Amino acid sequence: MIKTPQASTRAPIETPSGTPTPHVSTSAAGSAVLDSAHLGDIKGAFGTIQLGENPAATTVRARLKTLLAIIGPGLIVMVGDNDAGAFGTYTQAGQNYGTSLLWTLLLLVPVIYVNQEMVLRLGAVTGVGHARLILERFGKFWGAFSVIDLFILNALTIVTEFIGISIGLSYLGVPQIPGVVIAALVVIGATSTGSFRRFERVCMALVFGSVLLVPIFFMSGPNYGRIARGFIIVGVPAGSNVADVTLLIIAIVGTTIAPWQLFFQQSYVIDKRITPRYIKYEKVDLWLGIVIVVLGAGAIMAFTAFTFAGTPQFGQFTDAGGVAQGLANHVGRVAGILFALALIDASIIGAAAVGLSTSYALGDVLGLKHSLHRKVSEAKGFYAAFAGIILLSAVIVVIPGSPLGLLTVGVQVLAGVLLPSSTLFLLLLCNDKQVMGPWVNGKAMNIFTAAVIAVLVILSVVLTAAVLFPNISGEAIIGILVSGMLLCLLVVAGLAALRLRARVLGKAVRKPAVDRSQRLTWRMPPIALLERPELSLARRLGLGVLWAYLVVAMVMVVVRVVQIALGAP
Repeated sequence: MIKTPQASTRAPIETPSGTPTPHVSTSAAGSAVLDSAHLGDIKGAFGTIQLGENPAATTVRARLKTLLAIIGPGLIVMVGDNDAGAFGTYTQAGQNYGTSLLWTLLLLVPVIYVNQEMVLRLGAVTGVGHARLILERFGKFWGAFSVIDLFILNALTIVTEFIGISIGLSYLGVPQIPGVVIAALVVIGATSTGSFRRFERVCMALVFGSVLLVPIFFMSGPNYGRIARGFIIVGVPAGSNVADVTLLIIAIVGTTIAPWQLFFQQSYVIDKRITPRYIKYEKVDLWLGIVIVVLGAGAIMAFTAFTFAGTPQFGQFTDAGGVAQGLANHVGRVAGILFALALIDASIIGAAAVGLSTSYALGDVLGLKHSLHRKVSEAKGFYAAFAGIILLSAVIVVIPGSPLGLLTVGVQVLAGVLLPSSTLFLLLLCNDKQVMGPWVNGKAMNIFTAAVIAVLVILSVVLTAAVLFPNISGEAIIGILVSGMLLCLLVVAGLAALRLRARVLGKAVRKPAVDRSQRLTWRMPPIALLERPELSLARRLGLGVLWAYLVVAMVMVVVRVVQIALGAP
């Protein structure tokens, strides 16, 4: 139920510069957006859509013009996903196992799309960031938990971005400390211009920088038949260690689907002022990003595979720096330079996106002004949080003796532990009728997402077990996977039996059909006007189990990380 406001009088909306905007529509002014800078014209890198402009484009040229103005969130979040951690994971897959793991990328496409489509829909419909929705709909505990964990995980992730930058700079012969510091200042400067459009144009330039991978691919002498087989044939490389391959596949999942992506894209869609009328265009933007991320990841795996095939270094992955040197030795010096530049480019856009997901979330939860449309003087807390996490991460990288390898392990494990919970809250929010109205999930979407969550939980358990028990065998990992799948099947069977029993006894509650006719104009009302959701026994039980798992997993992981830091085997 939605509370009815007692008065309909609204104050004028203030723009980032402080001047009133009388032309903001009544529906927009009554929406749930938390920062007035999130209302107004859409000012993208490649075009502008004025507030109130009719989006019902009838010609191909008009549709293209609208798409160019909308493009940005999907491309940035996806290309930002091919960051330093991804470079390391994909090159490890290529150098150690050739093209045999390319199939993992295609299997991840529907998972990526479903997750990111739900968050872009949440952003356009609600006007409120992911962290704030969790806080308001599930309570202070889960809201604080999501923000604190996001901050820690993002800080560690940004550390890995600066590790990537330092590796690329070292290969190019640039001194590490000044190079990393300058890179950090560039990231902060590009974000702090007070112009959303200027920031997005910088990001688009970085997106185009990923094209540097293309010539490397062709220079490596690709075998297209092997690439095709790698994408089509699902399996574990012959003669490989099952445990090692399984953990690498989990790492590919973790680097392709990360919690920060959910928080970033939802908030960025809001900051760009995208409304439900433009969701279909934003989906095209997302698909463009997915295609680029899959092609980029596939190119990295492929050219690494062909570069090291038949050499003593095949199967002996060290890091991205070793890959750059290998490219120089076996393909040519130009290939090594292009790889280093692509690594730096990807790490910079990754640091910017991950840092913004943090400051957006803090602004949402703490009630700070949080928009790239605002100048630094108008949103000091927002920009200070961003600069702080970027500088902190950069400093950690340049401090002599920093446990960078340990921090990298921490990123992988924390991401694996937290991702199932992030996707679960995403699913619950997209089924909240007060929040989503006619935009709630359909049955097929819910079934698929529930299956994805189940798989992510099982993979999370495997990853946690591998960190706690480094010598875990392939048989034990397979046992966890099979046991998890059987447990999921038992849960599904139990739920189906309960539903069937309810139908037989005539106690089944038939849910009314969702009226989707008002989709283009419906937006979530202000959060204060919404009734607190009543969680069913099943949902409360599910959240309780999730809480217990997260506590146990994180405590055990922290203990293991401390043991590793102290030199324990």
